[in-house]
Amino acid sequence: MALFSRRKKSDSDDVSADRPDDVIEPGEQPVDPADAPASEAPAAPVPQVNISTSSFRGVGAPVDAAPVTDSTPPVAARPSARQPGPMEAPEGLESIPGLRDNALLAIALAEISGQPEPAQLLNVARQLLQGHVFLRVKGDARALLAEGKDLPLAVATRGDEQLVLAYSSGRALTQSVEADGDRDTSAMGQPVMALMRHVIGGPYAGVVLDHSSGDARAVLPTALLERMVSEADPDLRVKTALSEKRTESTASTIVDAVLAGAPLWIAVAQSEEGGPVGVAESRTATGERFLEVFSHPLELLALGRGDQAVPLQTEQLAKALAGDDGLTGLLVDPAGPWIRLNRDDLAGVLALAE
Repeated sequence: MALFSRRKKSDSDDVSADRPDDVIEPGEQPVDPADAPASEAPAAPVPQVNISTSSFRGVGAPVDAAPVTDSTPPVAARPSARQPGPMEAPEGLESIPGLRDNALLAIALAEISGQPEPAQLLNVARQLLQGHVFLRVKGDARALLAEGKDLPLAVATRGDEQLVLAYSSGRALTQSVEADGDRDTSAMGQPVMALMRHVIGGPYAGVVLDHSSGDARAVLPTALLERMVSEADPDLRVKTALSEKRTESTASTIVDAVLAGAPLWIAVAQSEEGGPVGVAESRTATGERFLEVFSHPLELLALGRGDQAVPLQTEQLAKALAGDDGLTGLLVDPAGPWIRLNRDDLAGVLALAE
């Protein structure tokens, strides 16, 4: 298979489609780029905190404030190192015709200039939790699979360590091929959870994302990947729905996922030592209150507010909404892509409190 061959729509987008989604067949590792980056992202703690019924209020609304629209950026109760991103993810980006990029991941990597800052690596990590990435395979991946052979994935070496190479886009993969000149390779798309489980289960020190893309690259160590997977929804249902094109069913898809057990977290903090623990909210320009919830602790950590992520059970959420009529609804993943869910959207959750 040519590296960027365009397949018919009836063909699978993944050369490993005949294998389970969580399996990548390893083999010998023939690619050894000399310029793999050495920076690592620290694994951030996710503590458990008892919650009081108080909350951090958002900013007040001016008297002449205009009505809020769905795409109006959320206003956080307290300053954030990262401002809210766009409500929706970029749509249909293909830097190479026929290969759909992981646009959110590519954008997060593009923010890196020089030595990556911890906040930038956390942002890359949170945007990795959706969609797919591309891997390089030595030889023709389709032919190797048809012959029942292992797939020799490309890796970088750092001393005695091996790191799996993965790419956010066709352009990043092309840059890698141009950098080492090895054109006897093929592209293989893989769900991100399959990639992370493969790295965690193998003899690897982590994953290198877009290693030949100048500063726009990152290393995520295995310890961080383990933490990411352990706290993630195995199906990444909420983040996936937020990352896809918005439709009239997006809100119901997210609520259904929550009702089916997709994990959520809230942000808590103490205003002073020994004081009550408050739960973070945001407010619209007209003063509507939305409880902030997060599909993964990384979504909160990336904001850089110093809040702590605490798991939120669906029954707890139902009681919180039912017990405070002043709450308009939920703001999901404020760092973006985000969505506001009102009480009508959350009718199924509210029913649990009856």
